[in-house]
Amino acid sequence: MPVIVVANPKGGVGKSTLSSNVAGYWANQGHAVMLGDIDRQQSSQLWRQLRPAHLAPIAAWDIDQDEIAKPPKGTTHVVLDTPAGMHGKKVDAVMKLADLVLIPLQASVFDIYPTREFIADLAARKRSDKVRIAVVGNRIKDHTKATEHLREFLATLDVPVLGLLRDTQNYAHLAAHGLTLFDVAPAKVEKDLAQWAPITQWLDGKG
Repeated sequence: MPVIVVANPKGGVGKSTLSSNVAGYWANQGHAVMLGDIDRQQSSQLWRQLRPAHLAPIAAWDIDQDEIAKPPKGTTHVVLDTPAGMHGKKVDAVMKLADLVLIPLQASVFDIYPTREFIADLAARKRSDKVRIAVVGNRIKDHTKATEHLREFLATLDVPVLGLLRDTQNYAHLAAHGLTLFDVAPAKVEKDLAQWAPITQWLDGKG
């Protein structure tokens, strides 16, 4: 059962948006997906509650009588949305579960340098070389100095960079209705699906 952790200690980088779309991709591939939110804001669970019942289902945690959270029976794929400010023991806890770690990053100097430290920390805490870590640029505006600086930074990393996701209202509009890019007609989100192609290949172990 692959477990993907979407993480960055910085807030506001789009972790919940990325998590919900990863869950939506796997669900639309026919997998039994759980989207687990370990962020106090519970943004992903709010989104899940907005999701129309006729779409590919995405489950939440099962909470047993001892208040222990676990994936529902039959779950084949797990997506974990994490909080800002995750450090130390919290990182250890999620890294014990993770098979994949996806790190969203915005084109800001205030995001870039903490993310470099976070990547180094994750590498030091990996329980196995089988844990795959990758970075994706998020909410990117083309032809800006900030994006140019981000590209320069990404070129220095020792982990895969899966691309840059553009700054578009598509994500906000879809999220408001519990939807993902993978729930609507491809022609409506053609540019975004093209940017997601390297991400989905990586999720499937092909990139």
